[in-house]
Amino acid sequence: MQPSPAQSARDEVTTAFRAYLQAMLDGDTDALDHLLAEGCTLTHITGYVQPKDEWLSQMRAGQFLYHGIEEKSVAVEVEGSTGRVSGRFVTDATVYGTRAHWRLHMAMDYAREGDTWSVIRSAATTW
Repeated sequence: MQPSPAQSARDEVTTAFRAYLQAMLDGDTDALDHLLAEGCTLTHITGYVQPKDEWLSQMRAGQFLYHGIEEKSVAVEVEGSTGRVSGRFVTDATVYGTRAHWRLHMAMDYAREGDTWSVIRSAATTW
């Protein structure tokens, strides 16, 4: 039995999200560049809304290093050509030279561009 179109879309968004997490852990800024839409922004726990290109540049400079991401919960919702992944994670990261285990609630909005799901906005808060 084939999955429904809605389930297929959720699976595609989940796959894109997992690729994003793996690229963060790998420090693969080229993969992240492809996974994040042009104009994508990342809102940090400080409230700073950072443009994609600035974040990738800082990752390349070693200012954001991701060592591990432990998933506590995750939910994926899709409606038409938009999707949202939200969940709680414990992220082991070095940010601007300080390493910590960050308890983050992530909310990522996705848009379908052709056959590809791309992140258009990401926001992190603490929990």
